[in-house]
Amino acid sequence: MIKSIEIRDARYPLGKGAGSDAIHRDPIYSYAVVNLKDDSGIVGSGFAFTLGEGNDLVCKAAHFYASQLKGKDIEELMANFGDTYKAFANEQQFRWLGPQKGIVHLALAAVTNACWDLWAKKRGVPLWKLLIDLSAENLVDTIDLSYLEDELTREQAIELLLKNKRTQSSRTSIVDVGYPGYDTSIGWFNYPDEQVKTNVKRAIEKGFTAMKLKVGSKDPNNDIRRANMVREVAGDDIKIMLDANQQWNLPEALSICPELSKMNPYWIEEPTHPDDVLAHKILAEKITPVKLALGEHVPNAIIFKNYLQVKCAGFIQVDAVRVGGISEFLAVSLLCRKFDVPVVPHVGDMGQLHQHLVLFNHIALGHEALFLEHIPHLKQNFVNPVQLENGYYLTPQNIGSSCDLKW
Repeated sequence: MIKSIEIRDARYPLGKGAGSDAIHRDPIYSYAVVNLKDDSGIVGSGFAFTLGEGNDLVCKAAHFYASQLKGKDIEELMANFGDTYKAFANEQQFRWLGPQKGIVHLALAAVTNACWDLWAKKRGVPLWKLLIDLSAENLVDTIDLSYLEDELTREQAIELLLKNKRTQSSRTSIVDVGYPGYDTSIGWFNYPDEQVKTNVKRAIEKGFTAMKLKVGSKDPNNDIRRANMVREVAGDDIKIMLDANQQWNLPEALSICPELSKMNPYWIEEPTHPDDVLAHKILAEKITPVKLALGEHVPNAIIFKNYLQVKCAGFIQVDAVRVGGISEFLAVSLLCRKFDVPVVPHVGDMGQLHQHLVLFNHIALGHEALFLEHIPHLKQNFVNPVQLENGYYLTPQNIGSSCDLKW
């Protein structure tokens, strides 16, 4: 059973220009970390991602949740974790601060992820294998489908899993091949042109066939120039994604996105405010066939449901250290599978956790194995850092979710 809890406030300043975008010019990558230690000495570790200030507030909320897990047996807890998740998400003393968003939801993510990590370690398997081996009923019992029932009931979720599990064996070879990655660090917002050019060439040498450039300058012509510069250096066969990090209002996005579309981006990411579903619908119709990608700042499955319902998201970038953890990530993945929209997670975890989750998405749910974002900046801080070879994530073999940090 869970014997003790530990909450850590971990902050990592980055190198010059690293992590910068049109909104976040000088981020400090930070984790609100929850460690759950059971009576056999096994420690489950989970975290939520922030950019510095306020990380301590997430830690404080996480302590409130985690303290309620003392004395719980992890097998009994996870057998019906959806109920625990629902109770935490609707905690009367916290719900006014959300619901299902903000500081308290990030705290829930850290605790949820620690529970999953402890469960996988207790069973002695990597998280991806635990997820794939669970029965459809057991997996759905770890999820709270509240407010999603108009699109996805418990019975429909189970049927969706069972349907895709029938063809699961045809997709297991990805464990040997590895999961494709894309380089999101070639064009941080504050990087000068020459550094971006060098980074593009280096990414291609490392085997990446897709990469991302940050846009959202005050002068739109600068974005257009840099986007065309990257296209020229990378060539026509490389997928290039453009990420505005919510910088534009709708009129601005309607003006600049058609111009950016001329360099054939694979997607345009977070063009405007993440809560403005209708603005994204209008923009998506304007720039088709270029698609929108969104989800880095979408806090919960309900808003993802709305984006899927209006059919404006070409790619969903749900992040398990941004929404309420692995359980809510699974709910969003199920919704996306129903709507046949690809899931390409944002990796606030630096890919440590999501390398497991995309394997589950592909093998068990039948999602297309497009690629997974790769951000290298915190690699040295993990006990079992992600491993990439020729642009592919190698399948993690360590037990748990790969989220143990060095202290």
